[in-house]
Amino acid sequence: MLEIDGRTLLARSLEALAGADPLVVVGPRREGVSGVRWTREEPPGGGPVAAVAAGLSIVDRPRVVVLAADLRGITAAVVDRLLGALDRDPGAGGPEGGTVRGAADRPPADAVDGAVLVDSAGRRQWLVGAWRTAALRAALPTRPEGLALRRVLNGLTIVDVPARGDESADVDTVDDLP
Repeated sequence: MLEIDGRTLLARSLEALAGADPLVVVGPRREGVSGVRWTREEPPGGGPVAAVAAGLSIVDRPRVVVLAADLRGITAAVVDRLLGALDRDPGAGGPEGGTVRGAADRPPADAVDGAVLVDSAGRRQWLVGAWRTAALRAALPTRPEGLALRRVLNGLTIVDVPARGDESADVDTVDDLP
């Protein structure tokens, strides 16, 4: 597993979620990772929609944070901003700069389905988001394997949360490391 400053990328994502209960990891078990509930998508390698469905199958909380395990700039502060944007009245504005897209009018806070980090090019980073569990669950198809998250979730009411610095940067190869 790739590391930055002696910590794996998975460890960085888990640290950003400190205090979450349950803390769920979708994928093969990793040695040295404790304090999490493991599950697998069906079929294994079935893609991000299948992974989200697998993780949601063991979550019973009203909100859920979905993070990829290859994020080099993810921190608890990013998670806090996402949760704050999910819970804040979108009409209230505020210093976080969240913008609602997907709703005809500004909905009440509980009508917002999710908050997603948006990179500097304006692209939603679907695997860096906070969601109302019921809305996320309802959006998932019966057969989630091989589908793109943006196609499955784009119809939800989403608050865009602008990334700061390298918060949205992912690491696919060693060349992506800082």
